[in-house]
Amino acid sequence: MDPERGTGGQRPRVGLVLGAGGVLGAAWMTGALPALQERLPVPINDVDLMVGTSAGSVVAAALRCGVDIDEMVAYQRGEAAGMLRDVGMGVVEDGPLPPIPRLRVGSLRLMRTGLLAPHRVHPWVSASAFLPHGRGRHVALRSMVHALHSYAHGSTAPHDTEPPAPAAPHWVRAKTWIVAVDYDSGRRVIFGRDGAPLVRLADAVVASCSIPGWYEPVVIDGRRYVDGGVRSATSLGIMARAGVDEVYVLAPMASLETDRTRKPHERVERRLRWLFTLALLREANALRSLGIKVTVITPGPEDLAVMGANLMNPRRRMAVLETSLRTSAAALARTETGGYLVGGEPKVA
Repeated sequence: MDPERGTGGQRPRVGLVLGAGGVLGAAWMTGALPALQERLPVPINDVDLMVGTSAGSVVAAALRCGVDIDEMVAYQRGEAAGMLRDVGMGVVEDGPLPPIPRLRVGSLRLMRTGLLAPHRVHPWVSASAFLPHGRGRHVALRSMVHALHSYAHGSTAPHDTEPPAPAAPHWVRAKTWIVAVDYDSGRRVIFGRDGAPLVRLADAVVASCSIPGWYEPVVIDGRRYVDGGVRSATSLGIMARAGVDEVYVLAPMASLETDRTRKPHERVERRLRWLFTLALLREANALRSLGIKVTVITPGPEDLAVMGANLMNPRRRMAVLETSLRTSAAALARTETGGYLVGGEPKVA
């Protein structure tokens, strides 16, 4: 570890990573926030760096715009409270299945690159190019994030009036990175980081949430962007040179301990989850080798039983929230004895 970090009586610099996971992933992360706040040396809205990918970008945007944890829990329960009530936002959700996509591939350019130069494109990103062109549009999500951002910065502009793109890092009041993927080059793009395109917060969040095959790619300055989760379910690896001393990770698509389901579709989902978990552990252990403390919290067997196989199913949202409020607190308590500290292989219950 850098000897100048975390010394001289100063508190450690804290990073928070909020991963991909759809509607139910956002509900699960919201349920984990109260217990996580008890572990943090600062209010969760004020951590030194926040990284959001896909569903995690929505949670990150809400926190950075000043929405507090109780308001977010109430929102997941279908109750408008605090800032979310003041901006007049109801719960934003789509159906559990995507609209019928257009009959053309998502990205011919990315497909070509993946076939001709596979070493240049991450395998998951390359595979996403073959998915059909999605028809879904995040109209309500964009409106919500824009309204929260305008409210937080004292704007009196109507919610459907888009202000000029703010210069980084002033798009939010603290260091925040939102992860998406350029759908033509396959490159990961980290909005909010130095050197990234300057975009509105709402555009960055919608880009990060645009699942290939489900939603339309988001066009920003002539470039098409899709869900950052196709590159990494958490984007944890980008914290390696971010100047933090410790990182807390909420990873809805991984599981350090899974259940023994008998349903065929859930068994397929658990196999994919195992792959995501292995990737997460590799990234986390790489950070630990640099002297960065990493605490990973993932859904456990109880959470998985409530989630099912479709993380976009809004009917399970409140049950996932209420379960996470209990299980995430217990999982964080186990990190005190090393039970859930990063390392080793994921376990089956």
